[in-house]
Amino acid sequence: MRLSAMGDVAMTVPVLRAFARQYPNIKITVVSRPLFAPFFKDISNISFFAFDTNGKHNGFLGLLQLYRDLNKLGIDAFADMHNVLRSKVVRKLFSFAGKPTAAVDKGREGKKALTRAENKIFKQQPTMFERHAAVFAALGFPVELNNPVFSPIKPLDEKTLKITGPKDNQWIGIAPFAQYDSKIYPSDLMQKVIDQLTENGYKIFLFGGGKKEIELLEKFKANKEQVFVVAGKFNFEEELQLIGNLDLMLSMDSGNAHIAAMLGVSTITLWGATHPYTGFSPFNQPLENALVSDRLKFPKLPTSVYGNKNIAGYENAMRTILPEAIIAKIQSVLK
Repeated sequence: MRLSAMGDVAMTVPVLRAFARQYPNIKITVVSRPLFAPFFKDISNISFFAFDTNGKHNGFLGLLQLYRDLNKLGIDAFADMHNVLRSKVVRKLFSFAGKPTAAVDKGREGKKALTRAENKIFKQQPTMFERHAAVFAALGFPVELNNPVFSPIKPLDEKTLKITGPKDNQWIGIAPFAQYDSKIYPSDLMQKVIDQLTENGYKIFLFGGGKKEIELLEKFKANKEQVFVVAGKFNFEEELQLIGNLDLMLSMDSGNAHIAAMLGVSTITLWGATHPYTGFSPFNQPLENALVSDRLKFPKLPTSVYGNKNIAGYENAMRTILPEAIIAKIQSVLK
């Protein structure tokens, strides 16, 4: 069970894919929001159970109904990949029924030590993939995450190709937004990155959502024929197929980075108030693909696990990640 957010659900996919490959006779039922069903569509021994947020699974009585619905499936063990109030209730119900249960350890103490301003312990925390694998190990199913196997690239349909055109050069996706401003690369510098990539002959796809984001993406595009605004053009499953066909994704510390990585796409991430040491670096990506703000100039970084805490004077931390460094990293990875 893992309900939200998008990036967090995407981070379960590589672990579940490895589990399914290593234990082909075990059936997995994934409980999550209906939107995320396409994440698990091509994993043979996984079935998806849609959590009805505002309907029959809402509230405490709704969680009782969820337990009854799941119990009808003959569940033998319950893996709580969320460890919040709702998942704890369902976990307890399975435990009362004598079923083995396990929950993810979010490592709050280590993350707190990493992000506090004073007496900071700047140390890599276990990744969320390691934490997820530990849940299954506690249930008696150790999962090996090395040498991952990704799903085959799905060819783009005619609708998508009418917008993207044929793939006659390298494709780069750029997801320039995040939930919090402290994780968003300055728009003037992002414009320089997009302009330079376009001059270098790459085809660029800009990802986002919502009216304000689309307006900014259109400004990034301007009149450049090699730049395409993806937002508002595709449904979620079509967007996943497009991401799977990219050669590289440039993203903030956000959900798009985890989606690209779960599909086996090379991913470069930009980090402001947060840091890959929190354990939220995308799956199977080398640490050098995470470009971080300068800690010599901003020694209190990281200041937050999720980017929701702002510190006065740190508003320009991401300006220490130079556009030239981003371009160089992209070219290095694509070579």
